[in-house]
Amino acid sequence: MAVSANNILAALRAVIDPDRGQDVVTLGMIGGLAIKGGNIGFAIEVDPARGVKLEPLRQACETRVLALPGVTSVTAVLTAHRAPSGGPAPAAAPGHSHEAPAEGRRSGRMTLPGVRAILAVASGKGGVGKSTTAVNLALGLARLGLKVGVLDADVYGPSIPRMLGVRGKPHSTGEKLEPMRAYGVACMSIGFLVDEDTPMIWRGPMVMSALEQMLRDVDWGALDVLVLDLPPGTGDAQLTIAQRVPVTGAVIVSTPQDIALLDARKGLNMFRKVDVPVIGLVENMSYFVCPHCGGRSDIFSHGGARRTAEQMDMEFLGEVPLHMAIRETSDAGLPIVVTRPEAEQAQAYMRLAATVADRLKALLAGGMRQPPRLVMM
Repeated sequence: MAVSANNILAALRAVIDPDRGQDVVTLGMIGGLAIKGGNIGFAIEVDPARGVKLEPLRQACETRVLALPGVTSVTAVLTAHRAPSGGPAPAAAPGHSHEAPAEGRRSGRMTLPGVRAILAVASGKGGVGKSTTAVNLALGLARLGLKVGVLDADVYGPSIPRMLGVRGKPHSTGEKLEPMRAYGVACMSIGFLVDEDTPMIWRGPMVMSALEQMLRDVDWGALDVLVLDLPPGTGDAQLTIAQRVPVTGAVIVSTPQDIALLDARKGLNMFRKVDVPVIGLVENMSYFVCPHCGGRSDIFSHGGARRTAEQMDMEFLGEVPLHMAIRETSDAGLPIVVTRPEAEQAQAYMRLAATVADRLKALLAGGMRQPPRLVMM
C-alpha cells in the first residue's frame, strides 16, 4: 500500500503539543515531508527553548507514522528557524553559533559509543572530487584492515549511495537504524530516504538536526574510523559537525588551481578556529596522462596544493591524478580501490589511506600536531 502525505498528516493530527493544546499539524509545526516508498522523513518546527522538553513529542510523531500500513522507517527531526510571532528571533541552538568554541571546550558534544576515530573529509568549494576521495579513502582504510563507516553529510547533494552502488533502504531495529553496507563498509545517507531527483528544500537548522540524528540514531557498531563526507564550503553543516561531533581530524581536498586553493585555505582556517586538527591537504586532479600517447598534461596546473600546504604549515598528503577510470568507476558504483586495486590511480588512494591511518593513530595516541612520518599499521 502506497503511503501518501495525507495519510501521514492525518496520523500526526493525533499528536498534541503539550504546551499549546493543539495538534502539530494544525499548529503548522510539520515541514519538509519526504516520502520514498516506505521511508518517511519530516521536520517538526519548535521554539529552540523547548527543544529538549519536546523530545517525547518527536518520538510520538515517529511512532504514529511508523504505525501506518506500508511505512518501514521514519526519521523526524526537531528544528527551530521561526521566530515567535511579534518577538525577537530565537537564540541560536547549541552547535549552530558561528562563533568558535573556547579553547578545549567539549560541552554539548555528542558521543558515538564504539567509534574510535571520526575523520572529516572537506573541501572549500564543490567540484573538486571530495566525495570521490572520501569513498576511495574509506575503502582504502578498510583494505588496511580497519572497520570503517561512511556518513554522507551532504544533505543537499548526497552522492555516496550512487558512488558505493547501494540500493534499497535502511531497516529499523527499534530505536536505531541499521546502516547500509557496501564492500564491507557501513554507510548512511539522506539519499537512502529520498529519490535521487528529489530536492531537499530544507532550511539550515533542519539540515543540522538531520545530520545529528543520522550520527546518533544509526547503529554504527564498533568502528575504527567513521568517515564524514562533508558538504563543500564553510557553512552551518561544517560548523555544527565541528562543534557538536568529536572529530579526530580533517582532510581537505582541493584541485591545484588558485581559485580552488583560495577556498581550501578558508576550510583549513575554519577547522583551526574550532579546534579540529587538520591532517593535511590532498591535491586531486593533479595531472592527466594521455592513455594513448602517454603524454602528461597539467590541466588544472600542478603543485599548488603542495605549495599551499607549506605556506599554511600543514602536511601535504599526496596527489591523485585526473583519470577516466576514476570517473567511470565512481559513476558505476564500483570504486576503483576495490574493483581495480592494481591500477596506479587505486594505489594513489591506498598511499593516502596509509598516511591518514598513521596520522589518526598518532592523534588518538596523544593529539600530536605533527605526527611522525608514515608507519604502516
